[in-house]
Amino acid sequence: MAKRVRGSVRPGQRRPIDRRPGVPAQPVAAAPAPKPAGLSDAELARAAELEAALLAEERAADDARKRAKERAVTRELSSATRGSFAQQEAIEYAYVARDVKDIVRIAALLLAILFVLYILVDVTKSIVIG
Repeated sequence: MAKRVRGSVRPGQRRPIDRRPGVPAQPVAAAPAPKPAGLSDAELARAAELEAALLAEERAADDARKRAKERAVTRELSSATRGSFAQQEAIEYAYVARDVKDIVRIAALLLAILFVLYILVDVTKSIVIG
């Protein structure tokens, strides 16, 4: 069961109208004057600006779609002219060999630093104490 909150109203029910004796009712405001039937010059200019912006966005989206299609076609053509799968693999995954070489270089550097620290801490400690 939901917790009741003071002053809440259940759905489908209205709050009672607060009628205080002796307080006159609020006067009803007069109906506003009807608007003119046409659009003003400023509204027409704004509508023209919005329409121009929408058309520019549509043109940009169409151009992007055309460029994407062209890239896909050139990608297909270039992959068809590259040769065998082994050649494609060598071209596309050349960065893997470079990354592995970098990893090996960094690991060798870290091992060298650890070896130097081992010598400084353990070997020089025995010389100082002995």
